[in-house]
Amino acid sequence: MATAIPVFADQQYDVRGEDVYRVGSGPETSRVSYDGTQLLAVTHEGKQARYDAQARYQRRDAEGKSDARARFVQELLPNGTFADTLDQDPDFLTVLNQPFAVQLDAVTMHDLTHLHVQVPFAAASPLGDGAVLRGYLRPGTAGEIGGRPAISVRFQAEGPMSGSLPGKAQLTISGRMRMDGTAYYAVDNAMLLALDATLTIDAKLKQTAQTLPVQIVYRRHIRALPKTLPPAQPAAGAGTASPATP
Repeated sequence: MATAIPVFADQQYDVRGEDVYRVGSGPETSRVSYDGTQLLAVTHEGKQARYDAQARYQRRDAEGKSDARARFVQELLPNGTFADTLDQDPDFLTVLNQPFAVQLDAVTMHDLTHLHVQVPFAAASPLGDGAVLRGYLRPGTAGEIGGRPAISVRFQAEGPMSGSLPGKAQLTISGRMRMDGTAYYAVDNAMLLALDATLTIDAKLKQTAQTLPVQIVYRRHIRALPKTLPPAQPAAGAGTASPATP
């Protein structure tokens, strides 16, 4: 979607996540958790814009914890579409590698502002298997994220899923997935300020001659951090600087 509103300078986000795997009918699960920060840089050149998100986070699983990095780059083309130009985000933690656009065009933002009933929508599968998820958008609660006024939209969609899992190419599953959560957009420039999303997969795992039930839950929480103003600089010839106005 195109954007007709100038963006602010770089935006920092807090990011957390958790993956929960249950294979078979037993109660045992395995978990992977993520905790870190990321910086979104936006640059403009004519009618094009480049969005570059770089994250640093800690990954914890049964074997311990490790430091990791991720990067995802998108370009907003003159025709109003986003093109992914770099994907080094295998854990789906950057703000650009999510089911909602990082910035909305003026028309879409207007529609969300005036959303009062649920409306149908369709989205491509976040796992990239070509499936389409269908569901509904509903109005959320307005508020502030990082000190900035925001509107929110709740989403819920489901559809088929088949193929291998991210980072586990040797495991082939088929079943259904469900995605739900809330996205928060800044009122002033329609940037994505926060996202709470859960993706649940209920499927069958094919492993040699054996087929096992599997449930996988991906949770992601991304939230913009408050912007800090740089120190005020003294004017030419002035002895002291005046306090910056928030």
